[in-house]
Amino acid sequence: MRCPYCHVDNDRVLDTRAAEGGYMVRRKRICTSCDRRFATLEKIEQLTVRVVKRGEIREPLDREKIRRGIERACSKRSITSEVIENVVQAIETEIYTNYDTEVSAAEVGDIVMRHLAELDEVAYIRFASVYRDFDNAQDFVQAIYAIMRRPQPVDERAAADDRDPENTPN
Repeated sequence: MRCPYCHVDNDRVLDTRAAEGGYMVRRKRICTSCDRRFATLEKIEQLTVRVVKRGEIREPLDREKIRRGIERACSKRSITSEVIENVVQAIETEIYTNYDTEVSAAEVGDIVMRHLAELDEVAYIRFASVYRDFDNAQDFVQAIYAIMRRPQPVDERAAADDRDPENTPN
């Protein structure tokens, strides 16, 4: 690694730490020539998965595009930036795990929708309305019906049973 100050390729690593949840390594270094300190980041270089869009146009998977879509869907909801980042990371990991070189834009959209359905129903409906290009109220009704039909986690069912007056013991 060349020193950014004197440009000599002779340094020593002082400290190494994991960053970005273990996906990066941050190293503090000192140049043995000029004694100045600097830091470097090492990141996994992945082969880029390409998204195949309509018309067979291919473009690299864009993590920020996924994040922007999720942020728009989650706007004015009580979902933190950290939670959104975790969802984006999970989506990206799923894509890189299941697809080697190419994935269709439709498949990316379906993966995002699945993760949003687990995160927040309103965000799911917002995203679906844009992604599926809803034309009328019936499209919204069908999407709402679909999300209401999906199985709820056990703790949500118990909470729903507690609220239902027909399920209260006599």
